[in-house]
Amino acid sequence: MAIWVAILLGIIQGIFMFFPVSSTSHLALMQHFLIKRGVELPDPDSPEMILFDLVVHVGTLVSIAYVFRDSLTKYLTWTLSGFWEWKTGERTPKGELYRRLTFYGLFSVFVTGVIGFPMKAMFEGVFAQPLFMSGTLIITGIILYWTDVLPPRKIGLREIGIGIAIIIGIAQAMALMPGLSRSGMTIAFALFAGMQRRWAAEYSFFIAIPTILGATLLQAVEVFGYGGTISLGWGAMTTAFIVSAVVGIFALKVVIQLLYRANFRVFSYYVWFLAAVVAISSFAGVL
Repeated sequence: MAIWVAILLGIIQGIFMFFPVSSTSHLALMQHFLIKRGVELPDPDSPEMILFDLVVHVGTLVSIAYVFRDSLTKYLTWTLSGFWEWKTGERTPKGELYRRLTFYGLFSVFVTGVIGFPMKAMFEGVFAQPLFMSGTLIITGIILYWTDVLPPRKIGLREIGIGIAIIIGIAQAMALMPGLSRSGMTIAFALFAGMQRRWAAEYSFFIAIPTILGATLLQAVEVFGYGGTISLGWGAMTTAFIVSAVVGIFALKVVIQLLYRANFRVFSYYVWFLAAVVAISSFAGVL
């Protein structure tokens, strides 16, 4: 993979990981576009290219850690304190709260795995079908538009329960399909379940960390465990990783402001326009 291609794909991932318009679909569509123009790349649905996509997803986890560094530090501090209290038999309200939140977050990831892993091959097949992605992009736009017209949400951290954890886990599993945004689906379903906007965002982005790391590990095992090799070049993959992390910091800050102001509908118009472009390009043989 040429360095300029790695930079381009890293920029796309950094922006669209957090803009709730599906980074996987944008990566796959750009890869189709480049291949059609003679750029040497593996097919978007190949294990090697899917591993590349996951590597740049890991890059954007750095963005999450940076932007939410205060909240993450607080969460980790109180979580460790909470589990230490549990070990020693002590009980404090905050320790109890953060132990429960850790359980619910991990349970959401578990639900995602239970649903997503058996359907992994089907979801990956969508990478090779731009026209199908057009349909899933339309669905993403409808869901995002809906989030803006919701009345004020009431559920805070202390009211989060197992039901909400399951709902968000299901939403994240659905988002494994290209065209359905992971951040968009998880935030939207959290809002539909009644969570306040701030906590919907933080819950969504925090559970992205174990989810993406786990998916990357599984994909790496698939590529290397069966004698696979990386022809893309580690220099290109490292470049894409760094670019996605840096660009993602700025994109995430923009998204947080739009979410808190209930302005996600601007992304709806974008994905509907993109869906139309993809459909027309697919029929015309451009993609």
